[in-house]
Amino acid sequence: MSSVTEQSSPSSTTLPPVRLLIVEDDPVMQLGLEQFFADYPQVELVGQAANGYAGVEIALQQQPDVVIMDIGLPQLDGIAATQQIKQANPDIRVVMLTSHTAETEMIAALCSGADAYCVKGVSVDQLLLAIASAQEGAVYLDPRIARQVVEHLKPSTSAAPTAPIGQLSERELEVLKLIVEGKTNPEIAAALFLSPSTIKAHIRSIMNKLAVDDRVQAAVVALRTGLV
Repeated sequence: MSSVTEQSSPSSTTLPPVRLLIVEDDPVMQLGLEQFFADYPQVELVGQAANGYAGVEIALQQQPDVVIMDIGLPQLDGIAATQQIKQANPDIRVVMLTSHTAETEMIAALCSGADAYCVKGVSVDQLLLAIASAQEGAVYLDPRIARQVVEHLKPSTSAAPTAPIGQLSERELEVLKLIVEGKTNPEIAAALFLSPSTIKAHIRSIMNKLAVDDRVQAAVVALRTGLV
């Protein structure tokens, strides 16, 4: 199929149980993804949509764990659809799977609330890792575009950080750095020798202080303003 590249056997990557919605207007891609996920009994496909409006409607009806979202959708693009889904239910994770690699679209997708960004042609393991990472609340970027996104978000050397650095404690800055690195809550807890519940509390505090709605936006603010 054209959306993922076979590099290893499906059993080489573990994936937790997930209720999945596919929003993709290309019927060949739709079929390919459906056949791909059929190899994973832990994946329950709750629906498919061919345009953004239908994707939002089905997402709000079915409440999937993860939405696989294209950007170039008819009627309502994937970025706007992601924003609507996240506004209605921030707990629904969105994994962008698209051929779009323009910086403006990638940044817009992340700022709209996307939890992961993959470019079509991504390997099997990378796509499954993106889904699993999104479920854990981590930010996942396709390695092919990760550096491009980070470089775009870095402040210029002459720019002074404008985020409220003083409002973040030293521990919160440590947690924020690990969020930017794409670590999951359990990984952050292990790295800092803290409990997962303590990490969740720190993340809530960070989002409140940075005036953002989710981890992706916190990572974007951190990179853009030089917090980490």
